[in-house]
Amino acid sequence: MSATNEQSLRQPAAPQPADLGPMPVWDLRDLYPGPQSDAVRADLAKAAVEAKRIKERYEGKLAALAKQGAPLGKAIAAYEALTDTLGKLGAYAGLLYASNRSDPEHARFYGNIQEQLTAITTDLLFFELEINRMEDAELAQALTVPAVARYKPWLDDLRKEKPYQLEERLERLFHEKSLTAYGAWNRLFDETMAGLRFQVKGEPAPLPIEPTLSLMMHADGARRQAAAVALFEVFKDNIRLFALITNTLAKDKEISDRWRGFKDVADSRHLANRVERPVVEALVGAVREAYPATAHRYYALKAKWLGKPKLAYWDRNAPLPNQPQRTVTWAEARATVLKAYGAFEPRMAAIAARFFERNWIDAPVRAGKSPGAFSHPTVPSVHPYILMNYQGKPRDVMTLAHELGHGVHQTLAAPLGPLLAQTPLTLAETASVFGEMLTFRALLAAATDAEERKALLAQKAEDMINTVVRQIAFYSFERRLHEERRAGELSAERIGQIWLEVQGESLGPAIELGAGYETYWCYVPHFIHSPFYVYAYAFGDCLVNSLYSLYQDAHPGFVGKYLAMLEAGGSKHHSELLAPFGLDATQRTFWQKGLKVLEGMIEELEAM
Repeated sequence: MSATNEQSLRQPAAPQPADLGPMPVWDLRDLYPGPQSDAVRADLAKAAVEAKRIKERYEGKLAALAKQGAPLGKAIAAYEALTDTLGKLGAYAGLLYASNRSDPEHARFYGNIQEQLTAITTDLLFFELEINRMEDAELAQALTVPAVARYKPWLDDLRKEKPYQLEERLERLFHEKSLTAYGAWNRLFDETMAGLRFQVKGEPAPLPIEPTLSLMMHADGARRQAAAVALFEVFKDNIRLFALITNTLAKDKEISDRWRGFKDVADSRHLANRVERPVVEALVGAVREAYPATAHRYYALKAKWLGKPKLAYWDRNAPLPNQPQRTVTWAEARATVLKAYGAFEPRMAAIAARFFERNWIDAPVRAGKSPGAFSHPTVPSVHPYILMNYQGKPRDVMTLAHELGHGVHQTLAAPLGPLLAQTPLTLAETASVFGEMLTFRALLAAATDAEERKALLAQKAEDMINTVVRQIAFYSFERRLHEERRAGELSAERIGQIWLEVQGESLGPAIELGAGYETYWCYVPHFIHSPFYVYAYAFGDCLVNSLYSLYQDAHPGFVGKYLAMLEAGGSKHHSELLAPFGLDATQRTFWQKGLKVLEGMIEELEAM
């Protein structure tokens, strides 16, 4: 990366064309001064030496150390410290790459770091495998010593993977081949999508994907349609490549699942999420059962508002008629979210404020930048970073609230250290969706105009449909795709057909899925990077609805219990975290309770 580009990642961006005001670009120097810095080279060298030292000192000896107790704790502590260094290197390369996937230097640096980290961690494969070869009695004896007992939640989670682990030589092969297997296909998807440009009728120049998707929420129906057509035309021209990527990754996963002994296509994701299949099935069943009472009902209502017998798919997220089209500046968005967080708990607002004050957020839209938004926890020894593509829309304010919820959660859990701080995806979405709910409720309470209240309720209902109904439909799409892939490669046309069937079931008869929509599966990054991730959004949203109901009902000690849940990171199972609130995720009635919140909003909109 040139000196000029490096400087551009340190300074706030210039005001955006939509008069959004100055916006921050993240300062990655808290990780490393630059990709060619001595600090990067030193950490790579130190990590390689430490990995070999751990291998030479502990390989074949962990069971004996367990009998002594404290020495096993010392070995795990060394392994944890090295995990932090490796995570820091990987996070820096990933964030730099996300800032501009079109920059060949960023891509090359990212690829080189991934190769070196894979080589280093190959020396560490023995560690977790050897722990899992211990007898239960041996490990139980070691856990009586405080130095080992500290890691009990991590060790418990590790033991859950024992039935699916292979012998070390096979694990080494899987690990080293990951660079040229799913890792390479992931990178091909990212760089292809970042390079696509969409010529929208009426726009002076082709647009990247993020602003093109944003036009699907434009007040002018012709602009929405033009964006939809532009997306379809480009997707269609590239659909064979995206079908190849999808087929290859689905087959790669099937091979891995088969060797490891996973029976269901989503079982490996459930294990990673530390959630049981019956819990996910209860969630999916409740949401699918509620399709008519939620999405079908809402979109029929919206079609009436827009004066149409049916909504074209590009009208799904259209603003309401006569809805004020106000642009929210970055300063306003910041003030809105921090005020909402502060009203709930000042400590949360104080943590969130650091992200703005210290340039831990990359906010503006840029060509080549990763689309969407995320909060990357990096490692406990540093701090999270947030990526946004802020365009001044009310939904962008909610996205900011969502990502800051992740950031606060990751910050609160960080003191647990690298092995215990990481939260399973299902629970990781709780804080983010709760942050959205706090911000929404604050805006709704401040609304004095009936039309403003209607617009806020409609936007929240749509967001919840996108988070719950749409994500469960995505999960259903993935299930069908992966199940059919086991019998052979799927054509792009067949994938599109599955997509239309699943989307039609979830969105209902009021949405017309016209020509072109059959290609829209191809841009969803979760299908590529993290198969079956998507149900975590619905899990988090329904869970938050139940939690927020308790908060509104003044549940005893709610704020303290909520912060304790965030501070627990990945050190407790979801059942333990929900127990203080009297909630049980294994019951379908739990998920139905969350869905009733959405139904209540739709009822209020119908009454308006």
